[in-house]
Amino acid sequence: MTDQTYQPTLSQLRAFAAIAEYRHFGTAAARLSVSQPTLSQALASLENGLGLQLIERSTRRVLVTAAGKRLLPQAMATLEAADRFIASAMGDGLGGALRLGIIPTVAPYVLPTLLPELRQQFPAMVPHVIEDQTARLLDGLRGGVLDVALLALPTKTTGMIEIPLYSEEFVVVTPSGHELAGRADLSPADLEAQPLLLLDEGHCLRDQTLDLCRAQEIRPGPAGDTRAASLATVVQCVAGGLGLTLIPQMAVGAETARGTLDVARFAAPAPGRTLGLAFRGSTARTEDYEHLADVIRAQRPV
Repeated sequence: MTDQTYQPTLSQLRAFAAIAEYRHFGTAAARLSVSQPTLSQALASLENGLGLQLIERSTRRVLVTAAGKRLLPQAMATLEAADRFIASAMGDGLGGALRLGIIPTVAPYVLPTLLPELRQQFPAMVPHVIEDQTARLLDGLRGGVLDVALLALPTKTTGMIEIPLYSEEFVVVTPSGHELAGRADLSPADLEAQPLLLLDEGHCLRDQTLDLCRAQEIRPGPAGDTRAASLATVVQCVAGGLGLTLIPQMAVGAETARGTLDVARFAAPAPGRTLGLAFRGSTARTEDYEHLADVIRAQRPV
C-alpha cells in the first residue's frame, strides 16, 4: 500500500527510468555514474515508498512490471519537468546538464570542434556525451536517460521530433593501387564482387551500406569473418588488403591519414546519409534544441 506522505526523489526516479531502459543494473548504474548498490537502493526506496514492485529481477533477466510500465511515462515527464526547471533557474534554456547521445561514426569527427563551441556559447552548459549505437540511443531518449541525440535520419521512431542538420556523401576507401583508387565517377555497380568490409551489427552505417547494395542489386564479394566496432579498425583492415569499405565524408581526412590508402568517389548523385538531432516530442525544450541544431550545423566538419 502506498504511503500517502511519501515523496519520491529525482534520484529514485532516474534509477527507475534507467533500469527500465537498459534492463541491466550494471549498465544503468554506469549510465547514471553511480555504483550498482546505490542504484539498487534508490529503486528499493522508490518501490517501498510506493508499495509497488516496478522492476522484476532475477539472476538472468530484468523485467518492467505492469505497474512499472504504467508509471514509467509519468516518471519520465517528472524528470523532464525537473530538467526544465533547473535550466530556467540558470537563465539559459541550454544551461545545466545536457545528455547528448551520438553515434560512433559521428562522434570522433564532430566533437573536437563542437565541444569547445558549446563551452563558448553556453558557459553554463554541462554536456554529458554518450556514444552508442542508434537503437540504444533511441531507447535512451524514450526512457528519459538522454535529452537529445545526434544520429542518421530518419529514425522512423514514433514520438520523436527530428531536425535535419546536413547531408554528406559516402566515399569508398581502397588499398593503395587498387583498380578503383582515385576514380571520381563510380557507380554503386562498381562494387559488384568487391570484398566489402562492414562495421559490426547494430551500426547504422553497416545498415546503410547493405541497403545501398540491396537497392542496386549488388552482390559484394566475400570479406571473410572480419568484424570491427569502429571505422578506424575497418580502415586499417582495408590498408592491410582485406577489402574495401564505405565511410562518410567527414571521416575521410582523419581515417585515411594513417596507412597506405586511396579513395574513390561516386558520380552524382552519390549515396550518403543525412545527420540530425532527435528528441522526444513530449519535451518543452524544442526551441532550445533548435538552437543547438543551429550550432551543430555551423560546426559541420569539412
